[in-house]
Amino acid sequence: MGAIKVTDSNFQEEVLNSDVPVLVDFWAVWCGPCRAIAPVIEKLAEDFAGRAKVAKCDVDNNMQTPIQYGIRSIPSLLFFVDGEVRDQVIGGVSERELAKRLDALVGQAA
Repeated sequence: MGAIKVTDSNFQEEVLNSDVPVLVDFWAVWCGPCRAIAPVIEKLAEDFAGRAKVAKCDVDNNMQTPIQYGIRSIPSLLFFVDGEVRDQVIGGVSERELAKRLDALVGQAA
């Protein structure tokens, strides 16, 4: 299935109203580190299917949501549970680290 695309218009429905934890990758096409982490994001989407959502928000095409969450650097990864930011990572980070953080939130949401 892969990561879902979230936009200013569907962010509320897909992320804030989600009944499972959501990892949102704020990224842009021109961002090298964003492209480097993209395969990790896709793998996490597969690994956590059914337990959590993994989403991508293109900051160039969706201005409102990144501003709302104070996104100043990309990639920025925000972890949401019950519509609230519970964790955040800025910049490139290992798949293992992201999986560990997402696993912790899946455990809290159970």
